[in-house]
Amino acid sequence: MPNNIYTMPFSKVYPLLINKAVRKNRTRDDVDTVTTWLTGYTKEQLEQFLSSDLTYGDFFLQAPELNPNRKRITGTVCGVRVENIEEPLMQEIRCLDKLVDELAKGKAMEKILRA
Repeated sequence: MPNNIYTMPFSKVYPLLINKAVRKNRTRDDVDTVTTWLTGYTKEQLEQFLSSDLTYGDFFLQAPELNPNRKRITGTVCGVRVENIEEPLMQEIRCLDKLVDELAKGKAMEKILRA
C-alpha cells in the first residue's frame, strides 16, 4: 500500500518545508538550494511544480539527477535513521526532510550540501 506522502501534491508539501526553515531564520532560497542540490531540478522547475498537480512521490521519481552525495546524508528524521530506510522513495523523501532540518538548526550550507 503506497504511503500517503507519495500521493500528496508537491504544492502542499513543499511550502511546509519552506515554512519550517523560515521559522528558524532561513529562507525559501535556502530550501530551494538544498532541493535543487538533492534532485537536479532547477529553481524555475520548483516554482512551476507549485502550481501543478505533480505528486510528492513523482517529484522524486522523476528527479532529473539525484545527487550521488545524498548517500552521505545520515542521522534521524522523525525518529528514523535516514540511512536505514529500506524503501528507496521514502529514503529520498527523508533525505530532503533531513536537509531542511539541518537548515533549521543553523548548519552552514557547505556542510548541508556535503561539500
